[in-house]
Amino acid sequence: MSEQNAVPLIVLSSSRDPVEAINSTLRRAGHPVHCTWIPSLRDLGDALVQLNPELLLFVDYDGEQLAPVVAIRDQIAPSIPLIVVTEQLEELHMAEFMQLGARDVVTLGNEARLQAVMTRELRAYRVERTLESTLKTARDTRKQLDSVLQRSADAIAQVQEGIVVEANASWLQLFGFDRAAIVGQPIMDVFDESTHAALKGALAACLQGRWSDHTLTVNGYFADGTRRSIELQLTLGEHDGEPCVRLIVPARQRDERRLEEELADALRRDASTGLLNRGPMLEALITRLSSPVRAGVRHFAVIRPDKFEEVERSVGVFASEDVLMEFAKLLREQLSPNDLAGRLGGVSVLLLLERGNEHDVEAWCEQILARIAKHVIEVGEKTLSLTCSIGVTVVPPAAASPDAAVADALEACRRAQQRGGNQVATSDRADADTRVQSYDAIWVKHIKTALMENRFRLVQQPIASLHGEDPNMYDVLVRMLDLQGKEVLPGEFLPAAERNDLLKNIDRWVVGASLSFAAQRKPGCLFVRLSKDTLKDGSFLGWIDNQVGASRAEPARLCFQIHEEVAANHVAQFKHVVAELHQRGFRCALERFGSGRDPQALLGSVPLA
Repeated sequence: MSEQNAVPLIVLSSSRDPVEAINSTLRRAGHPVHCTWIPSLRDLGDALVQLNPELLLFVDYDGEQLAPVVAIRDQIAPSIPLIVVTEQLEELHMAEFMQLGARDVVTLGNEARLQAVMTRELRAYRVERTLESTLKTARDTRKQLDSVLQRSADAIAQVQEGIVVEANASWLQLFGFDRAAIVGQPIMDVFDESTHAALKGALAACLQGRWSDHTLTVNGYFADGTRRSIELQLTLGEHDGEPCVRLIVPARQRDERRLEEELADALRRDASTGLLNRGPMLEALITRLSSPVRAGVRHFAVIRPDKFEEVERSVGVFASEDVLMEFAKLLREQLSPNDLAGRLGGVSVLLLLERGNEHDVEAWCEQILARIAKHVIEVGEKTLSLTCSIGVTVVPPAAASPDAAVADALEACRRAQQRGGNQVATSDRADADTRVQSYDAIWVKHIKTALMENRFRLVQQPIASLHGEDPNMYDVLVRMLDLQGKEVLPGEFLPAAERNDLLKNIDRWVVGASLSFAAQRKPGCLFVRLSKDTLKDGSFLGWIDNQVGASRAEPARLCFQIHEEVAANHVAQFKHVVAELHQRGFRCALERFGSGRDPQALLGSVPLA
């Protein structure tokens, strides 16, 4: 092979020796391979995703684990060839391995055959990959073309052997018929008989490649019963792999709805700058922020020209509006399609930026600073240059109102101007939010892994009696174990779990483990805390019914604790859950009772044990 880059291979083997033998054998044959040794089956899935290998070799002289290897391969990368390497080659075993999903079976002892099989499979894999890529490109191209035809403002119908096989929305709208009345019907039914001969000749000429670009005038029938003269353009096309003729009625006028939309958009924008006015800008922000960002991050940016009062004194109030227009034009030229920009008040501009990451936002701001500082503005006989200040803050993903974030961006912009201008200032809160998000990303991964691997532990802390006897009651605490088996205290991982909607998962683990403990040890009472996420979880009660049935624990041995603040902020859910738990035999209690705004009213709303 002539590739300069090494060919990635995965060798699944319990020892490294076969890997080195395979690597040296293939390199002697001129294959620039890079063999990655995977000693454990549980690492195979990640390796297939990360390495994107061209070949998978399974070395197991007993052949006992081939089936799970094939299952993982088929689930993640079914097109990758699988070769089994055995110590001895027997026809019976070869048939068995190949029936399970192996492409071939080789031994390290027969070097020539190993090289030949590898060369064959690598070539076949690349041919198959190239073919699939070519077919995908063809499918995508056809799909894009079909999408263009369907969305085109021109009315387009596709005709094969005199039958309409496809018509876009504009064609249906033009003639007023529904799709069923057009598609599958003779094209001549749409036109007056006096024009049939000319149309038939034009269709035949177009199929033969003898039709020029001139138009054909025909009389068409419309759904409202009228007959009108229209001009058709004919082009050769393709539908379902077969040639067809496209009949096109060009759109000569913009439709009234489009004009109304453009007029409405013009009314929403500032006449001088072309940016959204304050009211429409804030409305657009609320709408945009109601849906999560598809990918990346969102930031608010407030931009102000530096020392604009001096500009007004220099060029005059009226001419300063021209300066602001030029300033806004430079901003608009740097906006991405998904960005929102509008006048916030005075000369301040508010922007909602959606970028891949924080560094992209920083780079965009630096580009704006440089672009504006270098630009020379002509106002009458005068020329001047501007600088600007930018305040940036991150938009929290769960923010119900953008007020606080916009205020942070405004304050950051003021701070940038106070420092001399021509710079970017980031909100302190934005820095903290960014750090929290990075912190959470790490903990979320650890928490989810610990839940899947059952690396949580209960700690039953005995509750002492004031009278001295043992009440056999315990306060249930939870600990998470790290990969080394060391305990992680709740204060380290629970805040991140709460911010990322993982508390109800942890609650379920704790409740399930507490029920098992109650069934085995039969304590007098276990006090188990429930979070607000569980209180609002409509599926919790059904889940706990299944757990009680599976564990056969006595519900009365558990007392669920709900913090008074949580109960006060979710009174309806609190009443419902507590009533249902009481009905099932569980006990309930308010944690830190008396710390809320109206504890007596809350206590009187439901019976508590």
